[in-house]
Amino acid sequence: MTKVFFETSGDGYWSDRKAEVCITDMRIDYCDDDKQFGELRVYFDTEDWDVKHHGLIYTDRQFIDNLRTFLFEHNLPGDDVDYSEQGMQGNKYVSLDVGKKFIRSWEAKFGELTV
Repeated sequence: MTKVFFETSGDGYWSDRKAEVCITDMRIDYCDDDKQFGELRVYFDTEDWDVKHHGLIYTDRQFIDNLRTFLFEHNLPGDDVDYSEQGMQGNKYVSLDVGKKFIRSWEAKFGELTV
């Protein structure tokens, strides 16, 4: 995946930092057997964002707006993506819930899920 940058606005519950964050990868890390629900992980460069120092990106509105726009631009339904719960967030990724519309589009674009 070509690196892209999303911005944070600093309005999240766990961070007030405004910054550009380099996105290094996106993967569906979990999908239920019926392909109705899954987890999308959006990996970021830890040189740009250090969770221990900057806090969690979780709940930042600009970040998710940038992500949804990026997904729509790549023919994936960004409106079927939202932040997972706080406990799902990682030190290298933002965890997001995805629904069946997103999962089907992801499969059509990239092939069978391997999770």
